[in-house]
Amino acid sequence: MTRYTPAEIEARWQAAWEKDGIFKAVRDADRPKYYVLEMFPYPSGRIHMGHVRNYTMGDVIARYKIATGHNVLHPMGWDAFGMPAENAAMAIGGHPKDWTYGNIDDMRGQMKPLGLSIDWSREFATCDPEYYGQQQALFLDFLEAGLVYRKNAVVNWDPVDMTVLANEQVENGRGWRSGALVERRELTQWFFKISDHSEELLDALDSLDNWPAKVKLMQANWIGKSRGLQFAFSTVDAPEGHDRIDVYTTRPDTLMGASFVGISPDHPLAKVLERNNPEIAAFCAECRKGGTTEEAIETAEKLGYDTGITVRHPFDTAYEMPVYIANFILMDYGTGAIFGCPAHDQRDFEFATKYGLPIISTFLPSEESPEDLDAAFVPPKTEKVFYNRGFAGEQWQTGLEAIDAAITFCEENGVGQGVTKFRLRDWGLSRQRYWGCPIPVVHCDSCGVVPEKKENLPIELPYDVTFDVPGNPLDRHPTWRDCACPACGAAARRETDTMDTFVDSSWYFARFTAPRAKTPTNMADAQYWMNVDQYIGGIEHAILHLLYSRFFARAMHLTGHLPASAIEPFDALFTQGMVTHEIYQTRDDRGRPVYHLPEDVTDGKLADGTEVEIIPSAKMSKSKKNVVDPLNIISNYGADTARWFVLSDSPPERDVEWTASGAEAAFKHLSRVWNISDRIAAMSPGATGEDDEGLLRQMHKTIHDVTMGVESFGFNAAIAKLYAFTATLQKSKAGQAAQREAIMTLAQLMAPMTPHLSEAVWQQQGGTGLVATAHWPVADEAMLVDDTVTLPIQINGKRRAEIKVAADLPKEEVEKIALAHEAVIRTLDGATPKKVIVVPGRIVNVVA
Repeated sequence: MTRYTPAEIEARWQAAWEKDGIFKAVRDADRPKYYVLEMFPYPSGRIHMGHVRNYTMGDVIARYKIATGHNVLHPMGWDAFGMPAENAAMAIGGHPKDWTYGNIDDMRGQMKPLGLSIDWSREFATCDPEYYGQQQALFLDFLEAGLVYRKNAVVNWDPVDMTVLANEQVENGRGWRSGALVERRELTQWFFKISDHSEELLDALDSLDNWPAKVKLMQANWIGKSRGLQFAFSTVDAPEGHDRIDVYTTRPDTLMGASFVGISPDHPLAKVLERNNPEIAAFCAECRKGGTTEEAIETAEKLGYDTGITVRHPFDTAYEMPVYIANFILMDYGTGAIFGCPAHDQRDFEFATKYGLPIISTFLPSEESPEDLDAAFVPPKTEKVFYNRGFAGEQWQTGLEAIDAAITFCEENGVGQGVTKFRLRDWGLSRQRYWGCPIPVVHCDSCGVVPEKKENLPIELPYDVTFDVPGNPLDRHPTWRDCACPACGAAARRETDTMDTFVDSSWYFARFTAPRAKTPTNMADAQYWMNVDQYIGGIEHAILHLLYSRFFARAMHLTGHLPASAIEPFDALFTQGMVTHEIYQTRDDRGRPVYHLPEDVTDGKLADGTEVEIIPSAKMSKSKKNVVDPLNIISNYGADTARWFVLSDSPPERDVEWTASGAEAAFKHLSRVWNISDRIAAMSPGATGEDDEGLLRQMHKTIHDVTMGVESFGFNAAIAKLYAFTATLQKSKAGQAAQREAIMTLAQLMAPMTPHLSEAVWQQQGGTGLVATAHWPVADEAMLVDDTVTLPIQINGKRRAEIKVAADLPKEEVEKIALAHEAVIRTLDGATPKKVIVVPGRIVNVVA
């Protein structure tokens, strides 16, 4: 008997696949196409088992679709721009380009041994000039179509790194890398007009039937459609030109409970006031140091400055309310001004309590409820409450009914207008960084902002830059920065901001359809390959990446780069769970954690005997060192073992914990499959046995169940069926022909999960060609119907025996056979049963 040797088997079959080019995607009108895509990785330098799980899931689908006759596109690329490369250059020297491409080489070297069915001829990195040059061409087309514009905007500014930070890069009010207190600054930035598509992006979610409901809900909440009231308060004693403060509110039903008006530190009125009032200027400056994320605003202490200005209430002009500058109001949300109703908003309640402002209820839980509140009363809008200061004759209303009544009342009385608004803001794409796609415009004193000519693309990043000084190296590179104006030829300056890296990942799926095209896409290829039939990636990208990609697909259609059928680029989306692992740590002299790799820990101890602290499993993270290197697993057990384990241990949408014992168990099972094949190969041709039909019947049931499992992303369920069928085949006494058919079918069914072992078994049994291209087995419907069934017999709830009867035998006959069973007669001991209940196909219950 031969041994299962993954190292020899896997290298051999990967070479065979590459030699035959079976994964190379070429347009073929005679076959249905299928485009499967995993979210491409950032080249951080090493992959871990989380990556393996993600790519193996896509590989299972790709291989299954090849076997079912589809023309499959399964590409791979690298999301390669971004701050980590610059940080590495600053920390260890070198250049971001060299660091990035070196990491790509390493990661590709780790991925290829997995035997993924990837068309590597389509590989690209977003930092390839060939790719980002076409991205620059897209930008110019978007600019011409009015989809891009430039305006002043308040941003998070890191004064040490001298760069704009995304909200996610501000941690506790400080820059995530420098640790400096972040400031809000007003800079001129480039924006995509994604907000113009808010309604369409929201409505189209209903058509995405094969997307997870939670992802669609997250996108809907981010887009944030709401109907409210737009109106204005008239001011008292305000500077000239500021006789009104415009407000948009989604809760106009609380207007009669207003007790103050708050404005952003960046509101035009606040800016006028701070020019002549040092105290206000200092307060606004302090506010601008805070973060701009919703979380940062919600958790920060609520601070206000009484401007001394008041506003008149629109329905009681004798009632004047103070105007505060408040640190929790952002200029780019609504109008940059709000009215505070402390009785029905906890933030406003805390603010009013702090500054001694009135708290006036507009609705209560009941007519008898006291109006003195210990906290804001904020019931769901769908709950009926008692409106003591409402806008309709009916006092018991839901919030939704009251909002409609308030808008109607205000419109009829000339106080504002009902308006539908969206939370989604335009996408700011400017980044003051080097390692990103240059924005292809120049600034000319005579012509203003001038688009670069397409024949001059790509505008490549200069290589000769340094990172020894904070800030953007492009600002300090005169031979790159200084150029001639494309319009008039005069001296001009290039735009030194680069694009947000979300831009790079918002159209890569389209580029994969024609990665070497001299234009962003080739329409014939895009029409054939788009849409992505199955997209796979982490839930962490449920909002921004997917939303930006949906916008980009629309923009690319409007500018002639994608067909109308591709404006929703991803037909089906699957968000996989994480691979987790225990964290091992000790502590240094100052009590700080020191993390250790799993391979450095044995029985809870390091090699020197030091005991480690074991922290429960968490997402694999290089910083915590709880990562498992796939190459170590492959060298010890083979790629198929790694693939089998990450698919078998948990439903794919849930997390799976990587354990050494789990990997060993997976390897033992694959060895068992090989041993079974080895035994069958040694059988004499034509040798007969027992119950061939029983084995083949189980085989066809397994074909049916595995097919259903793969098609529904139930990989772990499919593998459970394969485990069961392997056990059946191992014990089978069937003849050689039946066992050979069974093991070859098992090889085909396992091929998407364990492609190398399956090829070896297929060849050992004399299969024609490659199992990777063999047609997927089809279950015989007749073999799925059992002629007989085995029924357990329970007496007073305790199982005593079982009988095998014809599946269509009448209940009366089943009852007779059950009562005649020796074990039943012995248990009843002459007693007459009170009742016999036959559940067809399930069980016989005897009540004695």
